[in-house]
Amino acid sequence: MPSDFDSRRPGPRVLSVANQKGGVGKTTTAINLGTALAAVGERVLLVDMDPQGNASTGLGVPLSARKLTMYDVIVDGRSLNDAAVETSVPGLFIVPSDPDLSGIEIQMAQAERRNYRLRDALDGLRSNPGGPGFTYVLIDCPPSLNLLTVNAMSAADAVLVPLQCEFFALEGLTQLMRTVDLVRTSLNPRLEIQGVVLTMYDRRNSLSSQVAQDVRTHFGDKVYDTVIPRNVRVSEAPSFGKPALIYDLKCAGSQAYLKLAKELVGRERRRRAAAAA
Repeated sequence: MPSDFDSRRPGPRVLSVANQKGGVGKTTTAINLGTALAAVGERVLLVDMDPQGNASTGLGVPLSARKLTMYDVIVDGRSLNDAAVETSVPGLFIVPSDPDLSGIEIQMAQAERRNYRLRDALDGLRSNPGGPGFTYVLIDCPPSLNLLTVNAMSAADAVLVPLQCEFFALEGLTQLMRTVDLVRTSLNPRLEIQGVVLTMYDRRNSLSSQVAQDVRTHFGDKVYDTVIPRNVRVSEAPSFGKPALIYDLKCAGSQAYLKLAKELVGRERRRRAAAAA
């Protein structure tokens, strides 16, 4: 167990939104869940750890506006408060990504605490009494197991797993579980699976139903009741630099993410009550 581990640390609940398989709706979930949490009264920081920067673009933060990024936080030790950018969604902030993050594996090869750079930054956020008072931090991870993903999982309280309702997604989930076990054993003993969110569900496709049933059989109540449907309006929203909930609040995808946020908050309240009992 790392010597600096403290399970009683105050501050926001930190969730890594992760899946080693690409195209499962991970960034879409990070953007829209963050927006929905802000809409129900939470104060949310979205950390864009993917060098592609899709979460930053999807929230309307162009490259020209990214003065400080996760690169500056991880490499140069800049604070998350300094790097956070307020979005058009009240209560939702983002620390944007930078393409330079793609070379961080080599650049940080000999760096001290290379696996804990994000954890250290979050500790700085927690210890700042004059900070913005975030209640949730969502970390959008890259679709691979690299130093950025390891940093995210080392810093997180739990992992939220978006899972596309297709056959190969189950293989990716198995790999992710191995990664979580590895990080828990070697870097972050508190890490757990917060939940599995079924995404891109197509009720007209029998395979979607079969995959959903298989996942619920294996993971039980870890799987959220809320299912995110395949929805054109959700897919269109990033090209306008907006979350789906801003682009089209009434579409089925937006309503599903609002429902997911309420379910997540309910789970977290029950978790805190059980821990306090």
